[in-house]
Amino acid sequence: MMTSIKMRKILATVFLTALIWVWADLALDEEFAFSNAKLSVSKSVNPGLWVTFAGQPTALLDKVVLKGSARKISEARRRINDGSFIPEFYFDPEHEKMAKPGEHTLKVADFLKGTDKIIQLGVTVVSSDPEIIKVNVVELNKKAVPVRCFDNEKNPLNAASIEPAQVEAFVPAERSGEALEARVVLNRREIEQSRLAPIEKMPYVELAPGQLRETGVNVKITLPKEQERLQEYLITNVRLGFSLSGNLQGKYKVEPVNPEAVMGAVAIRATPEAKRAYDNMRYHVILEIEDADKDSKGEEIRRDLIYNFPQDFVRRDEVVLNQTPVQARFRVVPLAPGGADTTASPEVQEGPSL
Repeated sequence: MMTSIKMRKILATVFLTALIWVWADLALDEEFAFSNAKLSVSKSVNPGLWVTFAGQPTALLDKVVLKGSARKISEARRRINDGSFIPEFYFDPEHEKMAKPGEHTLKVADFLKGTDKIIQLGVTVVSSDPEIIKVNVVELNKKAVPVRCFDNEKNPLNAASIEPAQVEAFVPAERSGEALEARVVLNRREIEQSRLAPIEKMPYVELAPGQLRETGVNVKITLPKEQERLQEYLITNVRLGFSLSGNLQGKYKVEPVNPEAVMGAVAIRATPEAKRAYDNMRYHVILEIEDADKDSKGEEIRRDLIYNFPQDFVRRDEVVLNQTPVQARFRVVPLAPGGADTTASPEVQEGPSL
């Protein structure tokens, strides 16, 4: 009998001790705040939905306050500080019962409490800043859209072939016309490679600036071979411009010694679009005049012309000079005080400083 009583006393003592430890642990609950958390749309979201946070693909959380036992908070602090806990949380509108098109209100702290990351930490979320985020859900329609090619600077590329030329993609219902397209962007290496053999790449649809959605299907792209892409042209009625600083303008005049060569026809190789753009340039060739040229005392100076090709087409390798660069011969002569330059050829125009 005495043994039984002693055993009950021992068990009661153990229970009370454990209970005291639990109470002590609860009484030592701590809070810990961290910043720079991010809320993103889940990658497994229904492709027929376009989900944004107030129009943006992600939402930044300035502050999240956690609460838990001292031991759990210490562990959470360590993991956040050493980078083993990445504070990015993924939002699935269907899981949160917000898949219906329109605007929804997300209580951030309540959402974070239920995420696997927070549950695994063994803590809870007390508050967040912001407290509420607006979630916008747009229903997308599946449509056949044409595929177009661009370079890294968003300049269009004329493809010899794209197979298939159209792909199915989810796009806003109201989108039509030129806005209805899937894009493939090629870097310089890919451009060069696609001139030799087809390359495969996945097109994307731009739902909004910076918000891209891949179509999930690769296409084969072939660009024209170099010799087929560029044609030979001769630019006549060449317009010459001068580039000189304000230190020289109105004080000196430029007298070309070989104007026939300087303003002679320019042979180029270009795409038709680049040729038209070069035709429309204000000046086809530019002669740079340096400040030091004023000290030449009227002696002849020689300098290569600058061919003023439109830079967008130069970057895409769609226009090149197809002749030896012409060397201009000229003199820089001071103007008489208050005098006007009336000796320059009417074909020569003074251009702005470049």
